[in-house]
Amino acid sequence: MPHGPAALDPRTPVVVAVGQTEQRTTDLTAALEPTALLAEAARAAQADSGSERLLAALDTVAVIHILSHRYPDPGALVAAELGIAPARTIATDDGGNYPQSLLNRACAEIQAGTSDAWLLGGAEGCRTRQAARAQGTWLDWTSQGDDVVPTEEVTNHLPLSHDGEWARGVVLPASIYALFENAYRAEQGWTIDDHRDRLARLYAGFSEVAVGNPHAWIREPWTAEEIRDPSPRNRMVGFPYTKVMNANNAVEQAACVVVTSVGTARDLGIPADRWVFPWSGSDAHEHWFVSHRASLGRAPAIGIAGRAALDLAGIGIDDLAHIDVYSCFPSAVQIAAREIGLGTDRPLTVTGGLSFGGGPWNNYVSHSIAAMVDRLRGDTGSIGLVTANGGYLTKHAFGVYSTTPPSAPWRHARPQDQVDALPRRDLCEVVDGEVAVEATVVMHDRDSQPEAAIVAALLPDGRRAWGNTADPDALQRMITEETSGASGRIDAEGAFTFT
Repeated sequence: MPHGPAALDPRTPVVVAVGQTEQRTTDLTAALEPTALLAEAARAAQADSGSERLLAALDTVAVIHILSHRYPDPGALVAAELGIAPARTIATDDGGNYPQSLLNRACAEIQAGTSDAWLLGGAEGCRTRQAARAQGTWLDWTSQGDDVVPTEEVTNHLPLSHDGEWARGVVLPASIYALFENAYRAEQGWTIDDHRDRLARLYAGFSEVAVGNPHAWIREPWTAEEIRDPSPRNRMVGFPYTKVMNANNAVEQAACVVVTSVGTARDLGIPADRWVFPWSGSDAHEHWFVSHRASLGRAPAIGIAGRAALDLAGIGIDDLAHIDVYSCFPSAVQIAAREIGLGTDRPLTVTGGLSFGGGPWNNYVSHSIAAMVDRLRGDTGSIGLVTANGGYLTKHAFGVYSTTPPSAPWRHARPQDQVDALPRRDLCEVVDGEVAVEATVVMHDRDSQPEAAIVAALLPDGRRAWGNTADPDALQRMITEETSGASGRIDAEGAFTFT
């Protein structure tokens, strides 16, 4: 059974503080740049810990990649803003998995005695950046020279997209995740209308959570009908996703998490009622390129890595009281829930998700961990699960948390060998022949009118191919009837036609 704080190994990793902040000013001259916004979140975290010495004790500041401004070493700027001198700064490239992945790494280092206190998090100023571009206004945000580098950079080992995918426009998350959605619908055997109703109910539940989250970007309640149907404020994007089903990146939000050893937490005088323990973690990725995955409606690495984290924690799905499933688009939620064994009839977010809670690009999971910590502190002894996703359902990370100390030392799984052994498809980059439709997505213009489609197709030998069409009759067919399994043709230029 879990044991009390007094008996804990002083190297036990523990989350001692979280901070979140957001700004809504329309005055471009008053808006904080991202690193300053993250520093505000760090100050909030220090206040949350109850120790005025917390920030000075940090040996590592790890900042998730910021898209709204180029910072070669954002951790150094945050540290300077806070007046601290950590031994190490870490920067990442793109991936929504990084907050949980880095927290997993922080726990491993703290447990091993090679580190004592991490701050990890990020910030975005996309709303101000977009407004400045629209007005032709220059933002005097900090520039760092090209010779400035962090202590360490954490990067993807490959580009997130295959050259053959770029060639057919299979690049934008809004189209790829909607493609996953339609593949998932076909596998489930749902009608198009039933499917759209299910999506609307799912996200109406997310909206309800956001209403109660003081840090959510959209706290106005949205009904299922408002979410489902296109309107002037909620246009259709990639069928069946209206705008509000897409991650909302036009935000200004920052969040951070501070992880220390139990010994450091005691030395800093942080009260034990602020402590939340990571019990276990895991990381894995799918077959890296979308083209190589056996099914576009599945993500088996989620199930493998998710179950590994639960097994290491010694718990099952029914032991989880609180869950935050990464929610850039509804397909990410549904596919992850199915792979892990979660029902979509239970709450799957503690923030409101990336649509309503806010989708600050790579840093959403810093917000979900912070919200989970707050939720667990208010429900002492309960257990929570955070899932993280980067790329196109590509990279996954998991963390199990509780205010109750773990019964065993924190443990981590990386079951990549199990994922790598799964079936995979080859990509046929140039096709000139008959294919069977696997899934489609029809992208819409800003007036919610069908504009063009991406078609995922299978060749008779099982290889995958990509096609495109802007034919109005084909687009109409794709949004009104099930086309999975339909016969078609892709020519050498990638043009798709039904046959």
